[in-house]
Amino acid sequence: MLETIKKILGIGPKVDYAELMKRGAVIVDVRSKGEYSGGHVKGSLNIPLNSLSGQLSKLKKDKPVITCCASGMRSASAKSILKQNGYTEVYNGGSWVNLTHLSK
Repeated sequence: MLETIKKILGIGPKVDYAELMKRGAVIVDVRSKGEYSGGHVKGSLNIPLNSLSGQLSKLKKDKPVITCCASGMRSASAKSILKQNGYTEVYNGGSWVNLTHLSK
């Protein structure tokens, strides 16, 4: 059961986010526009979770995607949506605060 919870939340082996960024990864912040305007990772793309499915064309399938939000729950949902739509290299970055060192 713990492994299932980890899978849902995108928790697993340590991911080298800096290396993903060197490979052209995009950080997608799925919080609301209001939350995003209150602080975000510089260079990230704000696509609120409720509109993600309609804005997939903004993301390339051949580049890594790192999802983030406030706590990691919405970003886990975003990861699932992206995976279901053919994005193969998607990572749940959890809270946006944990990714601020990756600012472009």
